[in-house]
Amino acid sequence: MPEQLRIIKKYPNRRLYDTSSSGYITLADVKRMVLGHVEFQVIDAKTGEDLTRSILLQIILEEESSGVPMFSSDMLAQMIRFYGNALQGIMGGYIEKNIKAFVDIQEKLQEQARQVYGDKMMLTPDLWRQFLQMQAPALQGMMGKYLEQSASVFMEMQQQMQKQARGMFSAFPFPG
Repeated sequence: MPEQLRIIKKYPNRRLYDTSSSGYITLADVKRMVLGHVEFQVIDAKTGEDLTRSILLQIILEEESSGVPMFSSDMLAQMIRFYGNALQGIMGGYIEKNIKAFVDIQEKLQEQARQVYGDKMMLTPDLWRQFLQMQAPALQGMMGKYLEQSASVFMEMQQQMQKQARGMFSAFPFPG
């Protein structure tokens, strides 16, 4: 039976209250919920506004500020440039699908490792690091090929959109 959606209330004093455990929690607790695949929603206790994305972004900000960041400054700048751009909606879906594909690949690798080493083996982050280092050239090649194909599909999509836009706007008599 799937777990029920956990409701977290955020109060004006910035504290987070987990209604299922009837207690206050921290951002670190919310991060553990994410890592544990627990479905939750964060709502403003006063207005009822959904703050889930805001809290998730806070977690990402904390992670990016400490340790080894996942995103380079250049990548963040590129992402910011897509806001307000005609392709903003497409870019979000594009990133989401690529992350999903990456997670699917990771799950397949984990399943293959379980088949080889058995269910007893705990796939810790350190073991993953060692495995990936041994497989680095093959994985880099596979990811490189995937990214090439992904970029190619994106370029084709962009060309199709341009063609459709030209066709749509050619019907309008623009002063020239």
